[in-house]
Amino acid sequence: MKVRNDVLKLIGMQPTGDLGHLTCYTSRRAGTVWFPRSPPTTPAQPWQRRQRNRFRLAAQGWRHLDETSRQRWKTAARLARLYVSGYNLWLWWQLTHKRAHLRTIERQSGIQLVPT
Repeated sequence: MKVRNDVLKLIGMQPTGDLGHLTCYTSRRAGTVWFPRSPPTTPAQPWQRRQRNRFRLAAQGWRHLDETSRQRWKTAARLARLYVSGYNLWLWWQLTHKRAHLRTIERQSGIQLVPT
């Protein structure tokens, strides 16, 4: 079922995710799309659980950063013209630890993000 975005915005709604027995997402082309919820039929594999835990720990790390550190990551992403948020840059760093790439971002932005 397709619902136009302007109708939902008029009543102040921007739904996404699971709502009861339905799942919805927003598409630029199709508006808000609703379809029957389809939960997984098998348990998560060990590699899926590991990857989800990596993301969970990275997100917890972001929440535990002080506001000054968070602002540095946001500003560095903007100044380096990465077109990602500071949070996404943080996640990338936590999941990859590609120091050479991060040094380039630090050099482009003029902001040191992690100690050398």
